[in-house]
Amino acid sequence: MAPLPLTSSTESDRGLLDRVARGEEAALERLYDTYASALYALAYRIAGERSDAEEIVLDSFAQVWRDARRFRAERGSVIAWLTTICRSRALDLVRARGRRARLVSSAASADPEVAPAMGSGPGAESEAAVEGQERSRVVAEALRGLSVPQRQAIELAYYAGLSHSEIAERLGEPLGTVKTRVRLAMERLREVLRPYYLERSA
Repeated sequence: MAPLPLTSSTESDRGLLDRVARGEEAALERLYDTYASALYALAYRIAGERSDAEEIVLDSFAQVWRDARRFRAERGSVIAWLTTICRSRALDLVRARGRRARLVSSAASADPEVAPAMGSGPGAESEAAVEGQERSRVVAEALRGLSVPQRQAIELAYYAGLSHSEIAERLGEPLGTVKTRVRLAMERLREVLRPYYLERSA
């Protein structure tokens, strides 16, 4: 495992985390810039895949964004807390990967003769159109609820089709900052849209 970088003092890390708890994205971005490489090394060692390791690191910082208020200095340092989160996310991914492999294997051995028909019926097309309009309205409202930097990153990624690297170049921002903004924006959108989609799936 790569050695973890040190900041000037443990107080600086705690101060950053306090700011994260108050909703300051810049503080999270600074924590990311400081520790992402070390956490990536840990995630890669556990998961064994570069793309998975990147996903784990982003998930870890998304959890830090959500749970910063729960940090307790008496239980350890900020980097120890970050490492624990990253290790937990990595192990979760490895376990989920195993479950997916078993499900795929099970599905492959199942009888593929019958596929359920979806959307058949006289009113299916009009209902789908109405539902599509409603979904677009809800998504637009959710996007308006994002911070300007988050909304800009999401629009460039999902509407303009730019990669994270291209967004970073377009905005003149560090790649890590762009990745963090996209992940935080997606977390926020899922949070806002979850009740809508749960109602539709009930």
